[in-house]
Amino acid sequence: MALQEKYKVLLDTARSLGTKDLNFAEQDGVLQIRGTAPSADVKNKLWEVYGNIDPNFASGDVVMDVDVTTEVPGSQVKVITDSSNLNIRKGPGTDQPIVGKAAKDEIITLISKANDQWWLVRTKDNEEGYCYAQYLQTV
Repeated sequence: MALQEKYKVLLDTARSLGTKDLNFAEQDGVLQIRGTAPSADVKNKLWEVYGNIDPNFASGDVVMDVDVTTEVPGSQVKVITDSSNLNIRKGPGTDQPIVGKAAKDEIITLISKANDQWWLVRTKDNEEGYCYAQYLQTV
């Protein structure tokens, strides 16, 4: 219960911004948060709130597994790198940690376009994050 109190603002924000199927539970000293955000902006806001509570995400007492409702269901994009894999990042920017990779010519799902440079995507292995749009082509 202590972690739910520590992260009350985060949980309240998730609720107020319309996160669907929001589930959270404390287990082994870690607060597990799951759900589906209605947009990439909402997911970004949740990470921002989390970062305000725990700068640098150093305490390791939260696992936030929040997906984003697909903006255009079934919208597919192809990775068009020259030869290497494309990094998938936690947030829109090269300063964000890498959370996965997509292979050259792999087809992945476009969830939303955060801006002209960064798109939120999901791989067939359910890795979700942001990729540099220059290396993605709609199919």
